[in-house]
This record gives sequence, structure tokens and C-alpha cells, in this order.
Amino acid sequence: MGGHAPMSDNLKGMMMTSIKPIPVLLALLLVAPVFAQTVATPELRDVKQQQRIENGLQSGQITTREAAKLERKEARVNKIEANALKDGTVNDAEKTRIRAMQDKTSRDIYSEKHDAQTGNPNSVSSKRMQSDVQRNIHQEQRIANGIKDGSLTNHERAKLERGQAKIERKEYRDGRNGHIGAHEQRNIQRAENHQSRRIRRQRHDGQHAG
Repeated sequence: MGGHAPMSDNLKGMMMTSIKPIPVLLALLLVAPVFAQTVATPELRDVKQQQRIENGLQSGQITTREAAKLERKEARVNKIEANALKDGTVNDAEKTRIRAMQDKTSRDIYSEKHDAQTGNPNSVSSKRMQSDVQRNIHQEQRIANGIKDGSLTNHERAKLERGQAKIERKEYRDGRNGHIGAHEQRNIQRAENHQSRRIRRQRHDGQHAG
């Protein structure tokens, strides 16, 4: 009397079949970007650290000499990353060591930005160091992008991180006395240009991460 006819078993089955995949699809959509971020985490952390150094130079919280010291620490991190990646994989112990070194460098950046020393962001040497650090940010971001889109293998990442370490060691050697000359910066720029070409070559050589 005025009630609805009972739903057939076949109709119920069809509705359940059409509904079930929706939560699964939502889960996959949520997991995919998280996985991509996880893969690129060490390189993105390198970008973040370099940005903090650049910001400190621009605000005068970090001197040229302090920035040079921090670049030596960044070079050590990149060297550890390169050594971990050279066999094509990074195990849990290596990941833990990299994170610990990055955490230590992060604390060092904070300390340098909040100590009593101040720099002149408009000085020639500071401007030159700022330019070099900006290039580091750009190169590390390109490496991170190559990991995200799969155009870089772990072996290629190792080579590129080793290249970054060499550049950062040059920045340390040239800036540790608080002064960066025009000739010194030209040498750094040549190394940066070489690294830039290497990144482009590795990302377009047809090899892809498995």
C-alpha cells in the first residue's frame, strides 16, 4: 500500500559495483602526489637550505664568510647524497644519515642568522655570494624536477649531486676570508655553467628512473 517495490538483487549488485571503486580512486589520487614528494625530499630539502642562506645574505643576518662556511656544510651533505646514490639505491641507514646531516646544517643556518655578526647585503662580495647561492637554488630545483618527472636515474642523481658539492666547495674556498673577487666568481660561474649543461644533458639523454 503506497510502499516502494523491493529492490532486486541484481540492481543492488550493480549499484555496489559502481560505488566501490570511488574510495579506491580517491585514495590513489591522494597517495600519488605524496609519493612524488617523498622521492624528491632530499633534493627539495637542499633547495630549502640554500634559500635560507640566500635570505640571510639579503637581510644582512649572514655575512659572506658565514655563507661560505655554510656552503662547505652543504657540500658535505651533497657528497653524502652522491655516495649513497652511486650504487643506484639508498638504504634506510643512508636515508637516516642524510636527514641527520641536513638537520645539523639547518641548525647551523639558524645559528648563523641569529648570532651577533651582521653583513652588508649591498657589498660587492655579498652580492657575488648571493648570485652564486641563487644559482645553487636553481640547479638543485632542476635536479629535484628531474627526479619528480623520472628523467633522472639514481646514478645520474649521484653524478649531479657530486657536481653540486664541487661548486659549493669552491664557494667556501673563495668566500672563507669574507671577500670574493671578480676572478674567483668567474671561476665559480664557469663551474656552474658546466653543471647546468650536465643537468640538461642527463635529463634529456633518454634514461629514465625505473
